[in-house]
Amino acid sequence: MNKCELVKEVSKQAKVSQKAAADVVDALIETVEKTVAKGNKVTLVGFGTFEARKRAARTGRNPQTGAEIKIEAKVVPAFTAGKKFKEEVQ
Repeated sequence: MNKCELVKEVSKQAKVSQKAAADVVDALIETVEKTVAKGNKVTLVGFGTFEARKRAARTGRNPQTGAEIKIEAKVVPAFTAGKKFKEEVQ
């Protein structure tokens, strides 16, 4: 499912226009991105948690040459599925 299909489904289930559903989906995504970028968590009970995680610096290998390379530490976005979501997927 892509964003367009998600908007159509939200529109149908919420019985609102596709424009209104698109605005809500865009606002949700933007809010989650901004909150996680600030280093805070977004927890949607039953669905999951979005957060920023620190990844330590490490040594990797260039697959073409086999030479060791340094991979810098960085912060990456992460999602952990909630209990209800996990049960629904199984």
